[in-house]
Amino acid sequence: MQTMKIAIIHDWLTGMRGGEKCLEVLCKLYPSAEIFTLLHIPGKVSPVIESHRIHTSFIQNLPFAKSKYRYYLPLMPFAIETFDLKEYDLILSSSHCVSKSVKPVRIACIFVTAILPCVIYGINLINILEEKNPTGL
Repeated sequence: MQTMKIAIIHDWLTGMRGGEKCLEVLCKLYPSAEIFTLLHIPGKVSPVIESHRIHTSFIQNLPFAKSKYRYYLPLMPFAIETFDLKEYDLILSSSHCVSKSVKPVRIACIFVTAILPCVIYGINLINILEEKNPTGL
């Protein structure tokens, strides 16, 4: 039986915040998956994530990318689209920014997870939901 080749697309690996914690769960669920990311700073994410094969984009090699990577935001959608994913059967996009714009070369199953912070534009969504439905149902 042939195993499914899985790619996980993630915006950048520069620290362990909420998105990376979600990525860590995907890595545990799919231990053979390979990670494609714009930028990876080794040692800044968990050992679970680091244990996967990690592919980076050309942004990894641009000047000051490790400290000023957000300045390259205009290039990021193009960088994501340059990943060669033709050999993958399942593509998981774990993204809060540009990774959801990944373009597979052939028909593949793509699952997009959008990671949203609890606070958007200064509004605490949890409080709003609790006010509308105090029972939690």
